[in-house]
Amino acid sequence: MKLLNFRQSPAARALGLVSVFVTAAALLTGANPVGSATVKWTTSFKGSDGTTYTATNHLLPAARGDGRQWLLAWTGPAKQPAPDFLAVIDATPRSRTYGKVVNTVTVGPGMGNEPHHMQYVWHKGDHIYAGGIISDTTFVFDSKALPALRLVGVNTPMDTPCGTLPDAYQTLSDGTAYATYMGGPNVAGPCTYTNGEVRIGNGAGGSPGDIVLIGKDGRTLAEIPAATKEGEDPAQCGNVPALPQSSCANPHGIAVREDLNVMVASDFAEARNFMTPDSPLREELARQTVRVFDITNRTNPTLRSVSKVHDGPRSVLEEKAFFKESRVVMEVAMTNRPGHKGAFVSSMAGGAVFYTPDITAAAPQWREVFDDTTAYKKFHPDGSVTGGGDNSSWLAVSPDDRFLFHAVMGQSTPYGKPLDKTTGMIYVLDIRKLLNSGDRVRCSVDELREVYAGGSERDCPELTAVVPIRDTTDGGPHWGAMDNFERDHRGMYRETQQVKRLALSNYFVAGSFGGGGDHRICMFDLSRAGKVDLDRSFRDERTGQPCVNFNRTSWPHGDYGDSQPHGVLFAVSDGNLR
Repeated sequence: MKLLNFRQSPAARALGLVSVFVTAAALLTGANPVGSATVKWTTSFKGSDGTTYTATNHLLPAARGDGRQWLLAWTGPAKQPAPDFLAVIDATPRSRTYGKVVNTVTVGPGMGNEPHHMQYVWHKGDHIYAGGIISDTTFVFDSKALPALRLVGVNTPMDTPCGTLPDAYQTLSDGTAYATYMGGPNVAGPCTYTNGEVRIGNGAGGSPGDIVLIGKDGRTLAEIPAATKEGEDPAQCGNVPALPQSSCANPHGIAVREDLNVMVASDFAEARNFMTPDSPLREELARQTVRVFDITNRTNPTLRSVSKVHDGPRSVLEEKAFFKESRVVMEVAMTNRPGHKGAFVSSMAGGAVFYTPDITAAAPQWREVFDDTTAYKKFHPDGSVTGGGDNSSWLAVSPDDRFLFHAVMGQSTPYGKPLDKTTGMIYVLDIRKLLNSGDRVRCSVDELREVYAGGSERDCPELTAVVPIRDTTDGGPHWGAMDNFERDHRGMYRETQQVKRLALSNYFVAGSFGGGGDHRICMFDLSRAGKVDLDRSFRDERTGQPCVNFNRTSWPHGDYGDSQPHGVLFAVSDGNLR
């Protein structure tokens, strides 16, 4: 067993760093410096709070070999005390260790971070940004030596006094990242942002949240207010306790178009007041708003607009307003190609997808273009399962702007239907006609029949695939990742605009209603026509069953038992990526 400790002088630290990369290079090329034993080493980073944070690799012999692609899974234990970790899974098709966990990178010294999201897509040279939503901490990893990872930064609660509950990350071309902080300031009262503006918040986990620009070393480069100066409608933007100026600013999903100088964030909910099983489903805490920022000045974005999505025809069927189409706008996804300016948002409690053709407009206009009920009807033809309260989650547009991918957890216990019937799913929409309509979009789900059959206008998205994901726990498939890489005949990788695989994780948040999941990560093949099939060769190394199951006794770092994977991300060893 090899241990490299970086808590040394600068010179010794530099030598240690060289040793790490030499060791990692040896693993990648097939040489094993320690025979068949696990290779272990620790890197560390001293945070602004004075704590020395650590990341310890535990590489198995299966990590050896060249030409590899990896799936990273940001994971927490099902039972404490046990460390949180990044699992590195062999995601190279036809590899003899395909689907095997080859490394676990445990973080310390604290436990119970509740690992949540990383960035949506990884590009060559990017650091990995991994957030602990409960600990209010972001860990930053260097990924050049994959399957090994090196801790190079930590953003602590002290670094973000105006925001808590870090959720999603969007990396920029310079390697920094914007992050959504869904909850209010560390301490209730006035908080001053980097640009000198002040907002009053009701405390951690409350309102208003903010946006944080994080450097490659984990430092906060800017805390950016998400709340308006003048406040918002108190009837819709409830706060507990109430604020002098009501705010719906609880940003969750985030998308960036640097070519348009635009950042978009979708508002979720005042999380601390309804994200536990016994919380009342209060309508005024379920956000319906989307925020658009001008990011011409990357360190001082300005809030350009706050727009609202609206209820649709299914609202007449919902007994509780909390489950109407517009409620809890969880995720946002932007188009990618020049000439396209559209953006999508999805509602977690409402089970609907909305679209605006021009996110750069002064006041974006949203229209419902798909109801999850249409997808459910593919395997519940009687229409008995609707999108209301279906916990719709991950949303992504393919790099070529051809498809929209959407993961749905399924209705959970509070919604009153059998869990074996209200299962989760992944579905795919062909959005080319919608985007080709430009600013003259006609598609609008505004009649009840369209809830069950899809929009009737010619430019409405076409449902190309629905795959039910049977998870009878009180949870389901929440997060996903697109495989944005392809391999050539020489074994080298490059980024591609044509996605051929998707990965989904079945877990949300511990203690929340509908959050448990069955702790599997499944791989899906995507055809050029938008058809989706479960990759049955991506099998658990112990059970031999499709999907990698994180319910197990042992891990490379020890016998810590069942674990809960949340964020997933495809990445490639640096030396094998053009």
